[in-house]
Amino acid sequence: MAKFKVIVSDPKTGKSNVVELEGAKATPLIGRRIGDIINGSILGMPGKKLQITGGSDKDGFPMRPDIQGGVKIKVLLSGGVGFKPKDKGERRRKMVRGSVITEDIVQINMKIMVEEEAKAS
Repeated sequence: MAKFKVIVSDPKTGKSNVVELEGAKATPLIGRRIGDIINGSILGMPGKKLQITGGSDKDGFPMRPDIQGGVKIKVLLSGGVGFKPKDKGERRRKMVRGSVITEDIVQINMKIMVEEEAKAS
């Protein structure tokens, strides 16, 4: 059973909301990638388009958009998600997750892209 904690950020206001999905409500997110745009009705936010920006797995390892698949792997990083170098030119081998949402993912980060206007009759 997949269980996700989805953090939805609104860039206009700078605020974020937490939505918890479990079971059948969480299955539409499995197999999606970082950068995919989804309909907000999946999270109970109809009329909004949401973009997946990242997440982390059950062990706390972050998702990276440049790693293909849903694998957990050690890669040599020089910066970006999962490693902040302290010295210039520093590189380190770190454990990170791939860009695809699997059942091992616990937290998913999203941001609101478009809010559709309500149609007046």
